[in-house]
Amino acid sequence: MGLFDKFKKIFKSEEKEVELYDKGLEKTRNEFVSKLSLLNKKYKKVSNEYFDELEEILIMADIGVETVMSFIDKLKKRVKHEHIVDSDDLREIIVDEMFIIYVANDVIVNKINYSTEKPTVILFVGVNGVGKTTTIGKMAHQLVNEGKKVLLVAGDTFRAGAVEQIEEWGRRTGCHVVGSENKDPASVMYDGLELAKNESYDVVLIDTAGRLQNKVNLMNELDKINKVIGKLVPGAPHETLLVVDATTGQNGIRQAKSFKEITNISGIVLTKLDGTAKGGIVLAIKESVGIPVKYVGLGEKESDLQVFDIEKYIYGLFKDFV
Repeated sequence: MGLFDKFKKIFKSEEKEVELYDKGLEKTRNEFVSKLSLLNKKYKKVSNEYFDELEEILIMADIGVETVMSFIDKLKKRVKHEHIVDSDDLREIIVDEMFIIYVANDVIVNKINYSTEKPTVILFVGVNGVGKTTTIGKMAHQLVNEGKKVLLVAGDTFRAGAVEQIEEWGRRTGCHVVGSENKDPASVMYDGLELAKNESYDVVLIDTAGRLQNKVNLMNELDKINKVIGKLVPGAPHETLLVVDATTGQNGIRQAKSFKEITNISGIVLTKLDGTAKGGIVLAIKESVGIPVKYVGLGEKESDLQVFDIEKYIYGLFKDFV
């Protein structure tokens, strides 16, 4: 039994849980899988022409050139080793190899690293417009529903309206917000963490300014922020999550590489995955930067921010193909 058959068996009893992935990946699936199906109709036999067109389809799905080249090489080896002739026999192998690309013999950690001592500090970084503040609000909503006491810290004191935006999320989620447009970001974080320690908060979610134009300034700022956080809460930040807009495709991967050079990223949040036909970025970003995707945004509602599950992703992507 192939991996995909196992997924189908598991998810038949969990239909509600895969529904979001199903809907969220609809644009990618309609574009990507329809092309794969047409390819298999066009070429009944596996050939060099088949592989050339498959390569093009995968690149167009934003899986990334390097990842695709490596993937095609593996497929060719399996075709040769297993004496595969019929293109339909490759369907399940394609899905299996996609899964293997992401896992890559790693232990996939997609859960938040909660501290044994309060508070757990989660820092959010990323360029402007990717949905950092919205992600913080959605995560706050979920944590509050889990019974956690959550503090929001408006560390983006540069962007006009950033503090007001996080304050609005504070009202919607019932979370206290620490923020001031007239203060240095590190000072705001200091105030927030002091409050979090004194009032026994479970989780602190910290927003940061989204600038990447000047790496040196940003690196210095993040270094200062990390020192302030670490001094007040030893071992913190417990997570530094990079927020990337999935609709920006390869530009999002370049952002991930740049931020990885600047600071220690523990996980990626891919927003707006439902808004793109290039959902292959999930595979490309893990392959390119070696950082796990921890959350994906699959819609507008608070509940549409989901802990990333590679099996549900593969199922949602290929359910009409295999």
